[in-house]
Amino acid sequence: MTFTKTIVIVFFVFNFILIDVFFFNNRKESNLYVSLDNTSNMDTIFTGEQLANIYCKICHQFPKPELLDKNTWVNLVLPDMALRLGIKKPGVDPYKGIPEEEIHIIRPLGVYPEKAVLSNEQWNKIVEYYKEEAPLMPIDQKLELTTINKLPLFRPKHVFVDDKPFPMTTLLKFDKSTSKLFVGDANNEVYMIDKQLKLKKTWKVTSAPVDIDFPLENSPRILTIGKFNPSDQKLGSLQSLGNKNADKYNIYNLPRPVNFESGDLNGDNIEDVVICGFGNNSGKLFWLDGFDPNKEHLLKNAPGARKAEIFDFNKDKNPDIIVLMAQGREQICIFYNRGNNNFEEKVILNFPPVYGVSYFELADFNNDGYQDILLTNGDNWDFGTIKKNYHGIRIYLNDGHDNFEKSFFYPLYGASKAMARDFDNDGDLDIAATSFYSNYEKLEQSFIYLSNDGNMKFDAYSIPEAASGKWFTMDVADFDNDGDIDIFLGSYFHTIGELSKLVSQGVFSFPQLLVLINENK
Repeated sequence: MTFTKTIVIVFFVFNFILIDVFFFNNRKESNLYVSLDNTSNMDTIFTGEQLANIYCKICHQFPKPELLDKNTWVNLVLPDMALRLGIKKPGVDPYKGIPEEEIHIIRPLGVYPEKAVLSNEQWNKIVEYYKEEAPLMPIDQKLELTTINKLPLFRPKHVFVDDKPFPMTTLLKFDKSTSKLFVGDANNEVYMIDKQLKLKKTWKVTSAPVDIDFPLENSPRILTIGKFNPSDQKLGSLQSLGNKNADKYNIYNLPRPVNFESGDLNGDNIEDVVICGFGNNSGKLFWLDGFDPNKEHLLKNAPGARKAEIFDFNKDKNPDIIVLMAQGREQICIFYNRGNNNFEEKVILNFPPVYGVSYFELADFNNDGYQDILLTNGDNWDFGTIKKNYHGIRIYLNDGHDNFEKSFFYPLYGASKAMARDFDNDGDLDIAATSFYSNYEKLEQSFIYLSNDGNMKFDAYSIPEAASGKWFTMDVADFDNDGDIDIFLGSYFHTIGELSKLVSQGVFSFPQLLVLINENK
C-alpha cells in the first residue's frame, strides 16, 4: 500500500468517526456534510462490502446479505435506506403517504437528509454488493426438534369477549390480588373477566391499552399507546382505571409508550416509574421520580424502547434497569444505578436491524443465582414480511458478571413472546411462546410449548386450537387456584386480509382468547 493511499484511508476513517458522531446524535448538524465533501475520491478504493460496513453502521449493526433475500434487499429495504442517506430518486417523495402532522415531526429529525451522506457511486457499490451476495430465496429454518401437535398437559378453551367478531386484543394481564383477567382491545376498551371467564366490567380509555399494573392500595394503572400504527405523535397516556389516586397517575403526552415498570429507584420510599416510549423515528426511555412528569430523567434518547425490568444486577442494593431496544439499533442494555438519580449504560447484547426483537424476560435457567435472558425475535412489521430463519426463541446465560452467551435457540417464524415458568412442577423452567407473524402453512405453531426435560433439553409441542388466532399477547398465572400455572393467549388481527388468510386455511371461528387450563396432576 502506498503512503498516499494510507493517508487517504486514515483521513477517511477520521471522517467516518465524524459521520458516526454527528449523524446518529443529530442529523441536522452541518458538520456532517463538511466532513463528507472530501470523500468522493473514495469511490475507487473501497469495495461495496467495505462501504456497507462503513455506512450501514452509522445507524445500526451491519446486516449481512444472507439475512434477507435478493428481492427484499433490492426492491424494498435498500430503496428506503437510500432515502435515509439522502440519495434522491427522481419522482420519489420520502414523505408520500405520511400524514401532515407526522411530517411536521419527522422533518426536524433529519430522517431524510437534504444532502447525500455518500456519493451515488458509493451507494451503487453497496447495492451491487447486496444484489450479488444475497440469496435468491429466503434461507429456510432448520428445526432440530420435532414438534408434536398435541399438548397433553393443558385443556384448551376458546373465549369470546363482548361478542366481537374481529379480535383486536392488545393487552392481557392477570391480577393475582383479585383473580381477575384484564383484556385490552384496540377499540379503546378494557375488559375485566372473572374466574368463570365471564365479562364483569368494561372501561373506555383514550386509545389502545398496551400495559397495566395493579398497585396494592390503588386502582389499576393503564398505559395507552396513542396511535397503534407507527407514529411519532405524543398521544399516549398512563392513567388510573378507577377513582383511587386518579389525578396522581394521569400522565399524558407520552411518545407512543408500550410498557412501564414501577419501583423505588432512588431510595426515597416513593414509587417511581420507568416508561418505554417506543415512538417510531423518535422516542425515549425515561423514568419519572414519584410518577411526576415534571421530574423526568432521560435514560436513552432513541426510538424502540420495547420492554423494561427493574432488578438489582450487581447486588449493591440499588435497583438497576434492563431494557430491550428495537427499531434499527436492536439491543439489550443494563442501566446500572449509581445513586443520586444517575444511571450508567452497558450494552449487553446487540442484534442486526432486521432481527425484529419483540420481547424478553429475566429467569434463572441454570439455577446458579444469576438472572439469564429469555428473548424472542420475530417482529415482521417492516419492509420484508418474508420468513426469516433467524426468528425464534433464545436463551442467554449470565456468567455472573452480566456477560451473556447464547445457549439455546428454537426457530419460530414470527416469534412474539415467550414466558418461562415451571408449568409441570418438576423443578425446572419450561417455556410458553407465541408467534404473531405466523407460518400460515402451520397455523397450530402460532403457539409453542417447550417442555424442559432437565439441563435445558426441551421437547416441543403445539396445539391444534391455536390455529384460530394471531396471538399478539400472552400472560400466565394460576387462574383457577389449583396450584399450577395456566396460560392465556390474546388474538389480534390488524387487517381483514390477515383474517382472510386464516379463512383460506379453513379457519372460520375467531375467539379473542385461548385459555390453556393446566391439568397437571
